[in-house]
Parts: sequence; C-alpha cells; structure tokens
Amino acid sequence: MKKLINDPDDVVDEMLDGMTAAYPDRLRRLPDTQVVVRDDAPVDGKVALVTGGGSGHEPTHAGYIGDGMLDGAAAGDVFSSPTADEFEALIGACDAGDGVLAIIKNYEGDVMNFETAIELAEMEGVEVESVVVNDDVAVEDSLYTSGRRGVCGTILVHKAAGAKAAQGADLSEVKRVAEKVIDNVGTMGTALTSCVTPEKGEPTFDLGDDEIELGIGIHGEPGTERTELMSADEITDALTETVLDDLDLDPGQEVLTVVNGMGGTPQMELFVVNRRLQELLGEHDLETWDAWVGDYMTSLDMMGASITVCAVDDELKELLGAPADTPALTTT
Repeated sequence: MKKLINDPDDVVDEMLDGMTAAYPDRLRRLPDTQVVVRDDAPVDGKVALVTGGGSGHEPTHAGYIGDGMLDGAAAGDVFSSPTADEFEALIGACDAGDGVLAIIKNYEGDVMNFETAIELAEMEGVEVESVVVNDDVAVEDSLYTSGRRGVCGTILVHKAAGAKAAQGADLSEVKRVAEKVIDNVGTMGTALTSCVTPEKGEPTFDLGDDEIELGIGIHGEPGTERTELMSADEITDALTETVLDDLDLDPGQEVLTVVNGMGGTPQMELFVVNRRLQELLGEHDLETWDAWVGDYMTSLDMMGASITVCAVDDELKELLGAPADTPALTTT
C-alpha cells in the first residue's frame, strides 16, 4: 500500500516533530519522549488535563492540546499504548500544583500504564485523579478491553472538563464534569474498509468489496455484525438506533451529535450521514443543540464513520460551547 512515510519505525517520531514544527508557539515536545504538552505548561492556577494512547487516531490525542482542552498528551506507537514512564513524564510536566486529571480511553494497555504512572506521580506528591471513557455501545468486551471501548465521545470529555478547568474549578469538580459526560454519551461506528498500519503495509483485517462491519473498533477490532453493503441511510439508522437504545433518552432531550470520519471518508459522505442522523433524532422527538461533523478520532485510513450522541443540560451546553483553541478544534 502507498503511504507518505519514510521508515515505518520512525513514523510517530517524525509525525510529532512535524506537529510541533507546525505549532511552535503552542506545542512543545518533551526531550527524548513521545509526549507533547502546551508550550506554556505547566499552567498556574488550573487543574491540568492529560491523556494519551496509541498513534493512528489523529487528530487524537495531541491535536486537542491548548486553551480550554488538554494540557498534554502521550503518543504510543501505532495502535499501542504509551509506556508508564511516558505517562509519568506527561503528568509531571503538566502539574502546576492544582492537581491533574487523567482522561483514559478504556483499553487495557492505556489503563494499566496510566495507573502505574499515577502511582509513581503520587509518590512524588502530585495529586492525580482519573476517569475512564467507555462510550462505545457496540460491544461489552473486545480484543483490548474489559468492558466497553473508549472512542469518539472522549473528545467531548476533553472539551467539557477542559472548559471547567479553565474556569478555575478544583480537581473534584473537573472530574465530576468529566464523569457527567461519560454517563451521558454513546458512540457506535462502522467500517467500509480495513485500515493499513505503516508497519504491516496491508489491511489489518479482511473485508470483502461488498461487505461492511457494524460496531467496528478504532483499531479494527471486530464489531457486532458483518453484513452486505448498506445505503448511507440504512447504516445511519443502524448505528443511531443502537446508540439511542443504550442512552434511553426522554422525549424533548437536547443532544450534541458527532458524525466522525474514520480517516478515509470524504466529508461529502459524512454530511450525508449527518442529514439522516438529524432526521432520525427528530423522529425520536430529540432536540439537536449542536452538531459536529469531521475527523475527530480516526483509524488511520479506514473508510467508515462513527456516530456519537451526548445528552446535554445547561451546564454541559455552557462547557461544550465554551472557548477552546487547539490545533484540531476551535470554539469561540
């Protein structure tokens, strides 16, 4: 497969160098690590938000570093967790004395290595809390998880908790907001094609020309059903109905929706999905407060999309709509 890379072993290192070169006044890389932080980290007077995970999901994770969102992120190799040492360096670089909230997607490697790093940081006197995001409604256990997977709903956790931290809230309040989003968000995705990792250079799983996978994971983990190719409306209905069944929202509930591209899907097709998604929400007597469409958490070059629905109240609307300025997401 054709890719714009040099040596596959260097792709994450070169990506991070390229990213910091693109935003030299906003991002910096810790020496001899795959950790990126705000250029002004640690930021006095606020709780720091940190996250991390395997590369290949860009703009997740470092794309959301900046005012109103994250203070730093650790990048593992493609689809591989960062080490505990990297997470520890991340926490230490971002802590300004007001505590650190670690936002962890529910993958066993991320959870284990972050927990180890948190224990080490606490031994150094850093106050750290953590939340685990598990918004994927498709499957309960998967290749890399016990329980549900953490996927695109994680971005809304970054956004709301980041806004709360920017207001000067203490660590317990920032964690409360993060957990509030987690309790009110659900996501499900589909793949039209496999992704191709730089190391392997060929599809990570076999999917026929006339097949799609419903409930796919962001690393290509199996979903709930492999079926014949469906129309955009049929796929949107299948994903959305599953998410709404899980959330069990009351009529009239306001929601934020995300139609997220998996890396290889044209925006034209994402907007087609969003069109049907909004129709379907109306049929369920739900009110769309805001609708995001774009690539927020990808799977390299996979063709496909995920749909996220998050129930919002006045507090979450204020925080999700608050100003943020990051390479991948800006709100004013």
